[in-house]
Amino acid sequence: MAPGNTILVLILLLLSVPAAPALGDPGPLEDVVIDRYYIPKICLREVQMGDFIRYHYNGTFKDGKKFDSSYDRGATVAGVVGVGRLITGMDRGLQGMCVNERRHLIVPPHLGYGSIGVAGLIPPDATLYFDVVMLDIWNKNDKLQITTLSKPEHCNRTVENSDFVRYHYNGTLLDGTPFDSSYSKDSTYDTYVGTGWLIKGMDQGLLGMCAGEKRSIIIPPFLAYGEKGYGTVIPPQASLVFSVLLIDFHNPKDGVFLEHLEVPESCKRRAVTGDFVRYHYNGTLMDGTLFDSSYSRNHTYNTYIGKGYIIPGMDQGLQGVCVGERRRVVVPPHLAYGENGAGNKIPGSAVLIFDVHIIDFHNPADPVEIETVYRPEGCNVTTRNRDFVRYHYNCSLLDGTKLFSSHDYEKPQEVTLGTNKVIEGLNSGLLNMCAGERRVLIVPPHLGHGESGARGVPGSAVLRFEVELISMEEGVPEGYLFIWHGDPPANLYEQMDLNKDGEIPADEFSTFIKTQVAEGKGRLMPSSDPEKVIADMFQNQDRNQDGKITSEELKLKSDEDQEKIHEEL
Repeated sequence: MAPGNTILVLILLLLSVPAAPALGDPGPLEDVVIDRYYIPKICLREVQMGDFIRYHYNGTFKDGKKFDSSYDRGATVAGVVGVGRLITGMDRGLQGMCVNERRHLIVPPHLGYGSIGVAGLIPPDATLYFDVVMLDIWNKNDKLQITTLSKPEHCNRTVENSDFVRYHYNGTLLDGTPFDSSYSKDSTYDTYVGTGWLIKGMDQGLLGMCAGEKRSIIIPPFLAYGEKGYGTVIPPQASLVFSVLLIDFHNPKDGVFLEHLEVPESCKRRAVTGDFVRYHYNGTLMDGTLFDSSYSRNHTYNTYIGKGYIIPGMDQGLQGVCVGERRRVVVPPHLAYGENGAGNKIPGSAVLIFDVHIIDFHNPADPVEIETVYRPEGCNVTTRNRDFVRYHYNCSLLDGTKLFSSHDYEKPQEVTLGTNKVIEGLNSGLLNMCAGERRVLIVPPHLGHGESGARGVPGSAVLRFEVELISMEEGVPEGYLFIWHGDPPANLYEQMDLNKDGEIPADEFSTFIKTQVAEGKGRLMPSSDPEKVIADMFQNQDRNQDGKITSEELKLKSDEDQEKIHEEL
C-alpha cells in the first residue's frame, strides 16, 4: 500500500500505531478534556470498553482549521472502543457516551498522534479538537431487546414460526433517524415468520406476539444487515429500532376457528348444508377494524350454507348453528378472500372475524311444524278445508320479535279455510283442530310470505304462530253458497214464490233461504255476514239482473254443473 493511502486510512478510522515517547512539549493537558454539551434526557446505554460504536465527528486544530470530518465523507465512523483501534484520546473521550449525546473533546498530543503527527495532515505535537455525536452502540454479546408497548386483554394465540403475519412498522436507526415505514406506503408488511424471509432479529422479535400487540424491537447489526448495511438508508454496523403493530396472523394450515358466545338452552335443530340461514353479523379485521355490518343496513344477511354462495370459511362456520345462537367465526385468508382481499376494506391475506347472531333458518323441503300445547278432552269434531273458523293468534319471528296479534283487535280472526285467505302454512296449521285447542306453528317462508316478505315481515322469514281455535262452523263444498241437508223440494220455485205472483224478488228469496236454515233443511256458506251470502246467491240466480228471479232463471248448482259437463262433452 502506498504511504499516502496508509495515512488516509489512519485518519479515516482515527487509528494509531503505538505513539513514540513524546520528545517535544506535550502541552499543558494531562488528559482528554471532555465537554458534554448535550446529554439526551433518556440514556438507555452508555459506551463501555469493547462496545462497537458508530459516530459522526469534525476534527479541528486549536485555530479552528479542520483536518478531518466524517460529515464531509458522507459516512459515519464505526469501530470498537478500548481495544487500541482508536487513538488513546478518542478511546477515553468516547467512554460513557449515550446515543445522541454530543461532546467536545480536546485531545493532547501524547494521547493523539504525539511528536510524529501524520505527514501532510497533522503536525507533530498537535492538540486535536473533536466535535462528536454518538449514533449507535452495540456489543457482540447483545441480544434482541423487546419492549411490549401495549397488548390486548384477550390473546388466544401468539405468533409461531411458519405463521404468516401482517404488521405495520416504523423503522429507525438507534439515534432516531427514520429509514422506512409501512405507514408511508399505506400498506402492511406481509410475510412468513421463521422461514428466512426477514432479517434474523425481526424473525425472532415477532415470535409470541398477539394480534393488536405493539412492540419496540431493538436489533443489533449482526441480527440485521451487518457490515454491509442496506442501500443508502441503513449504514454498515447499524442497530435498528422497529416499532411494530401486529395487525393479524395465521398459518396456512389453519382451519376455521369457532367461539360459541351464546347458545340457547333449547336447540331442537341445528343448521346443515342446504339450509337457508338469516343472520346478523359484524365483520372485523383482527385488529378490530370494522369492514362490514348487516346491522348498519338494518337487514339480515340471507343465504344458503354449504353451497358456495358465501366464502368457504363462513360456509363451514355456520354449520351446526341454532336459532338465536351467537357465534364468533375466525376465518383465515385462504378460506376468505385470499391474497387479493376484497374492495378497499379487506386487505390481501387478511384474517376475518365475524360475530354472528342467527335469526332463523329453514330448509326448502320443510313442512309446517305443529306443536299441540293443549287439546280438549272428547274432541270428536275437527276443522277441515271450507270450514269457517274463528281463532286468536300471536305472530312473531323466531328471535321473539312480535309482528302481529289478534288480541290487538276487538274480535278474533275469522277465515274460511282452504280459500287462500291466509298464508298456506297457517291454513295447514289450523286444520284438524278442535274448538278450544291451542297450538304453536313454525311456518317456513315458502309456506309463509316467501322471499319478498310482507308489510312488517322480512323476506325469507320463518314465522312462529301461537293459535287458539275459538269456534268453527261446518263449511260447504267449493263453489257453493248454500247446500241442502237432504233433497231439495221438488217444486222449489213454487215454494220460494211466497206470494204466488210468478216472480221472486230479493226480499222473498232472502226470507225463504233464512227459513230453510232455521228449520235445519240447509245451511249457508259460513260467514261473518250471512246477508251478503244470500245477496250473492240472489245475484247468481237473477240471470238478467232485473231484480227478480223467474222460473226459467232458477237453477240448482248441481244442475248447472251437469249442464256444463254436457256442454264440454
